[in-house]
Amino acid sequence: MVRFWLKCMGIVLVLFLGVLIGMQQANDGMKKMKGYEDPALNSAFTINQSEQGEVEADILGQKVTSHDIETKKEKLEEMKAYNFFSSLGKSLGEMVSGAFNALFNMI
Repeated sequence: MVRFWLKCMGIVLVLFLGVLIGMQQANDGMKKMKGYEDPALNSAFTINQSEQGEVEADILGQKVTSHDIETKKEKLEEMKAYNFFSSLGKSLGEMVSGAFNALFNMI
């Protein structure tokens, strides 16, 4: 089942990249057909690096920066959503390690 999902995700990734490449090629074709540079025609995918070292990507007209990704990551960490299985596993691990520590201390 895992191999099936990996194959599906691989195919989706390849198709998505194909769409981006196709849009970029269509944009280049439009520029060649017009014969001049039109600022209204944006590229499908561009990556820029600022002088401060921050990487900024422009995907289909939406700007994505590394700062945005870090902010989202911090927000997710602050939310600390409760996961029952995570807390159960953590408490079980603490109990097992405590039991083995007690066993080794007795020996």
